[in-house]
Amino acid sequence: MGLLTGVLLLPLAPLRGTTWLADRLAAYAEAQVDDEHAVRRLLLEAEAALDAGELSEDEYDRVEDELLDRLDRIRSNAAVEGTR
Repeated sequence: MGLLTGVLLLPLAPLRGTTWLADRLAAYAEAQVDDEHAVRRLLLEAEAALDAGELSEDEYDRVEDELLDRLDRIRSNAAVEGTR
């Protein structure tokens, strides 16, 4: 990048930084969705919230079903990738 190009593009630096940060956050969020340990931790947190009275039994059942479905998808994706 030349000096003139650098000077002309300087006002866009915050936008490029924001875009870079958004890309990093999206990658981190995607990794968390596909992380078996993160899902297990969320299951434990939901159970603790149920025990503390922060979640009703119905709310806990919905959260548990969603998290167990995610866990099944993660495991089935890992099995498919393991056969490649």
